[in-house]
Amino acid sequence: MTLPPDDLPCQELVELVTDYLEGRLPDPERRRFDAHLQGCSGCRNYLEHMRLTIQAVGALRAESIEPEMKERLLGAFRDWRRSG
Repeated sequence: MTLPPDDLPCQELVELVTDYLEGRLPDPERRRFDAHLQGCSGCRNYLEHMRLTIQAVGALRAESIEPEMKERLLGAFRDWRRSG
């Protein structure tokens, strides 16, 4: 199946989701994003999960994280940055 040149693949949508949620997508990209969402239930579901994750994480406070867990998270992000 050949996709139209203006179609937004799911992988590209995933890469743009943060900019979309923060309102930083230029109008043409936002229209492509919105058009893709209309026809892709998987991406709509992904977007909703991202919104819920941001809402939940936004409610966390550094003081509420156990010291051991905080170190594990920081280590995971350090390793991720080195591998990227």
